[in-house]
Amino acid sequence: MRARGGRSRLRARAGRAVARGEEKGRALGRGPLGRRLRGLAPVVVPVLLAIADAMLVNGLELDLEVGVSMLAAAALVLRRRFPLLVFLFTLPGLYIGYIWFAPMIGLYTLAVRRPGRARLGICAVLLIAAHFFPYPITDFELTVYRENTLVLIDACVTSAAPIALGLLVRTRQELASRVDDLTRSLRREDRLLADRVKTTERARLAREMHDVVAHQVSLISLQAGAVQVSTEDPAARAGARTIRELSVRTLEELRHMVGVLRADGGEAAEAHRLAPQPDLTELPRLIEMSALDVTYEGGVASGASGTKTVERAAFRTVQEALTNIRKHAPGAQVRVRVDPVDAVRGEGAGRAAGPGRAGGSGRAEGAEEDRAAHGLRVEIRNGPPDAAATVPALPGGGHGLVGLRERAQSLGGTLEARHTSDGGFVVRAEFPYGAG
Repeated sequence: MRARGGRSRLRARAGRAVARGEEKGRALGRGPLGRRLRGLAPVVVPVLLAIADAMLVNGLELDLEVGVSMLAAAALVLRRRFPLLVFLFTLPGLYIGYIWFAPMIGLYTLAVRRPGRARLGICAVLLIAAHFFPYPITDFELTVYRENTLVLIDACVTSAAPIALGLLVRTRQELASRVDDLTRSLRREDRLLADRVKTTERARLAREMHDVVAHQVSLISLQAGAVQVSTEDPAARAGARTIRELSVRTLEELRHMVGVLRADGGEAAEAHRLAPQPDLTELPRLIEMSALDVTYEGGVASGASGTKTVERAAFRTVQEALTNIRKHAPGAQVRVRVDPVDAVRGEGAGRAAGPGRAGGSGRAEGAEEDRAAHGLRVEIRNGPPDAAATVPALPGGGHGLVGLRERAQSLGGTLEARHTSDGGFVVRAEFPYGAG
């Protein structure tokens, strides 16, 4: 029992050693040395075979036969670059030194690289002649029919075999290339089919959005208009007018989004076919209609023009942040800041244009200069919610901040959203100008 157990352990150790050796061999083959050896093998191995053939046929004594045979073997190094010249250079080795490997390898390479029918036919005749006629030519005996016939058949087979093998390899390479082309074509067709399905789905979503949301918002607008006409209370009339304006604006933006979903050109279609999108000049109106206690500190000069994509992203950031405050922090005090930011100096540049200087002309000029050169910072900060305020039962999918962060990253900017120590919340985004 002990002997069998010892032999079992020895076999297990031997198996593990063999497995480790195979793993090391595979790792060596995958390494730089293995790749270099695989690249040198097609060049070195034919030369070594031709040299061995020359030594076996002609021996090691240096004479004419050995010299032309070794030169023919050395010429195989250049067989891929100059296949025709190398084959012609190996024929003296076949005729004088009676070697086979060098001219056959040269003819095989020629069939793979330059498969012209006339060229291969002439080269095959030359190889047959070099193999059939003896050296020197005076030793040729025409009357030895049986021996000459056997030598001629041997020469024909010697020339036909490498040509057939070379053409077979070339055909296989061409088939592999065609298969790759077909595979790429199928992948392109799959992508086109996926894009077509996506376009169809986007059109369906556009129809659903228009049919469902537009109907409900239209009813809200009609009801608000009826209240505005029928009520005598000025506050109720103003509220109804605000609701009606918001409904109309929602319908317009819904039409814009439906157009984007239906368009195939993405942002290009949006830029050419759709109405102008909101920018920083509409922020005061947005804040006024938000029904929140908002302090707006705009550090951007009035009427200044920047990159529209960045300004639209800033507007959407403020819009989404105010929506979240209405949902989660009713009654909270809100501060909205829009300032130029120096992308190199970081926070210091933005702080230098902080609260308390919003109305000065010097600040406006400096902000306009920094804004044109660098970027834009948007900060929405709210305090804790009012405990006495009623929390509205508004639906939320939890994707608003995610979408804002993705929008900022797509423009090369950043977005930070976190709770503050006083129980409030802050959303801060920075956008570099020139991103849009």
